[in-house]
Formats: sequence, structure tokens, C-alpha cells
Amino acid sequence: MPEAAPSPVTAEDLDEAVRLAVATLREAPESAWDGKAGSLEWTCWETVEHLADDLFAYAAQLGIRTPPVDTYVPFVLEARRPEGPANTIHADREAGPAGLLQVLEACGALLVAMVRTAPPQIRAHHGFGAADREGSAAMGIVETLVHTHDLAEGLGLAWAPPAGMCARVLARLFPDAPRDTDPWTTLLWATGRAELPGRPRLTEWRWYSAPRP
Repeated sequence: MPEAAPSPVTAEDLDEAVRLAVATLREAPESAWDGKAGSLEWTCWETVEHLADDLFAYAAQLGIRTPPVDTYVPFVLEARRPEGPANTIHADREAGPAGLLQVLEACGALLVAMVRTAPPQIRAHHGFGAADREGSAAMGIVETLVHTHDLAEGLGLAWAPPAGMCARVLARLFPDAPRDTDPWTTLLWATGRAELPGRPRLTEWRWYSAPRP
């Protein structure tokens, strides 16, 4: 009997991922945001800005009727320090962590809306393959889940997203990842953040965001 096709990644999955991430990050102490985010060289504050920027950028790529096929929409990118991420999106420090998380939630909502409303034929440029709406949602979920993992390590928080969501994202973006292992651990392995039994931690990785036949 042939294996059933995996369920598609949806805007509802993305909405849930952002909601769960924001709820988890609200538990962080205000004094912890300038510490490193897990194994990253960025601070926790910078990592949330980077995540918000990713979600905003994926939404912007879907928002043009004829998106550029070989580059991103040309927003200005700016790093606030030499080692920090280059972003379009920056949060007002005077608004504190609560304001930072509002920026994240708002950028997530933009991508959710674009995944729901963009024409199905739209293809959004990405270096790992031009993505359709489902691919854009899946990319946004991966960014949200794994960067919240980085943040949870830096902020001392517990973080374990739903296994079904992780499995759907793996099926859409990481076709060569194993399917008989824990989906969340496998997603961390596929993004260079964990080991799997019998499989070394990856030092290079990528996803495949272009639609597959």
C-alpha cells in the first residue's frame, strides 16, 4: 500500500507557531535579552528582530503580483553593530521586550495574511528555491521554531513545538530527512542544531523551498 501523502503546511500552522513562540518568549526575564541566543553570535533581542525580519521579508516577496525572480524586494538592510544581523525590521528599545514581541507578532501576522491571500501561482524568490504559498509558510515556521529554540536556550525557557507541525515542515522543506525519528529533534538536526542517533550534527544545511512535482 503506498505511503499517504503528507498533509500540507498551512497558514494556520504558521499562525500557531508564531502564537506559541510569542507566548513562550513572554516568560523571559527583562534582564536576559542582551545575552547570547543559544549557539548564535547574536543577542536574544537581535535574534527576535532577525526572526521578525524574516517573516516580514517572506510576506513582502508574496505581496508583489510579479515578484523579482532572481533577487529579494530591495528593502534597505542595516546592522546595528558589526556582529549583528542586517535587518529591515528593528524594534524600538524604549518599548522594551513587550514591544519587541509585538513587532514579532505583527510580522508573523503579515506573513499569515499573505499566505492566505496571495494568488496560488505566485513564486517568491529564495536562494534555496522559489517558494509558493505553502513553501513560504513552511519557511516562516522553520525560522520561528528553530530561532525560538535558540532564544529558549539563551533565556532559560522550555520550548517544544507540536510534533505534527514539525513533521509537515520536514516533509515540505527537507525531503531527505528521516521520517522514523522524533520530528522536533529531526528538525533541529536538519538545521544544524542537534544530533540524531547514528547521524552527526550537520555543519552545512539547506531546505528545498521550490514546489516539488
